[in-house]
Amino acid sequence: MIENIIKDVSQIIRFDSSQAPAAAGAPFGQGARDALDYFLALAKSMGFATADYDGYAGEVIYGSGEEFAILAHLDVVPAGSGWVHDPFGGEIDRVNCRVWGRGAMDDKGPAVIALYALKALKDEGFKPNRKIKLIVGCNEESGWGCIEYYKAHAHMPDEGFSPDADFPVIYAEKGILHLKLNFPIDGRDFKGLSGGERVNMVCDRCEVAAPVDDSKLKQYALSIENGKIISRGKSAHGSTPDQGVNAISAILKYLGLDEIYDALFGKCFNLKQLHDETGYLTFSPNIIGQTENGVYAICDIRYPATLKMQDILGAIDIPYEIISEQAPLYNDKNCFLIKTLCRVYNEVTGKNVTPVAIGGGTYARALKCGAAFGPEEEGEENTIHQANEYITFEKIEKCFEIYKRAIKNLTE
Repeated sequence: MIENIIKDVSQIIRFDSSQAPAAAGAPFGQGARDALDYFLALAKSMGFATADYDGYAGEVIYGSGEEFAILAHLDVVPAGSGWVHDPFGGEIDRVNCRVWGRGAMDDKGPAVIALYALKALKDEGFKPNRKIKLIVGCNEESGWGCIEYYKAHAHMPDEGFSPDADFPVIYAEKGILHLKLNFPIDGRDFKGLSGGERVNMVCDRCEVAAPVDDSKLKQYALSIENGKIISRGKSAHGSTPDQGVNAISAILKYLGLDEIYDALFGKCFNLKQLHDETGYLTFSPNIIGQTENGVYAICDIRYPATLKMQDILGAIDIPYEIISEQAPLYNDKNCFLIKTLCRVYNEVTGKNVTPVAIGGGTYARALKCGAAFGPEEEGEENTIHQANEYITFEKIEKCFEIYKRAIKNLTE
């Protein structure tokens, strides 16, 4: 069965399901539509009942009774730059025992593994006492329109997990606030300042047309391409900006925009000192652009789960617009869901670890009692939202056993 999972993870990676212009039956682009079709066809071939919610989301149904959700997503962030392997090639690397490609870990790989876990239970004759709904969305990375549509056209279970974060289990997720900060400036001798693809990805490329100063180019490690000054960084997930290198920083320094640099990368707001048991606030300016009136930056803010959005907004004294906001998720560490998932992880791995909090935002927030559950583990290389994303064969096998056992424990 593991070999079949490897094959199907490879196949579904080949669809570029990053958000694209809507088409008939494909509200988030043809690539997302194709990935959803592939997933639902695979589930049907296993004998499961499925439903397609007009290309926004799909679901696989197993069992009857009180509902239980497994929430995953088939859309991905854009490939970005710096890839050695084809981001949508789904290369199966038998030497290094891994599958390469965007979505391997986030979240196509785990979605396929969860589906095969259901198949294994079904093949063994397991009869769940709950209706398991494996729900897959196509817009998790850029708006959650998939979840909104699903909730409007189907019933969302109260309890479940999302295989889209870290092990051993996530009991809390920080609040997520995306702000557009506006910096009015005039009299500058540059144009076309632009950088970043998604607000939840650390900007790995920024460019501007400006007078060339060779000494500054060298100082800030910039290059000239097609008449533009280019800064290159390293992408990372917006919740872990310290794992990336933000390309916006060097361009701002080169242009002498110290006031903007200080606001975005300095201590202007003093927000990064805010913390609680779920961690410190993170602040990452991931998109930058220029208008006739100045410069704007769209920033990803992840704030501690016991705080409120107004606690953050009250500390900002620069003109802003709220792009989006997701309230924090906070569960009791001792509730049945969290205790069961943590116990299963420890049983399979032989570890003795406790629930953790993260800055990422997962579909678990769509549930009254939801938790993110894998696939990442502490100490592993993290390539999510970065170039050369991959999932190892070992990870596939481990997650398969963990998800299979967890589903059985939670629905028997």
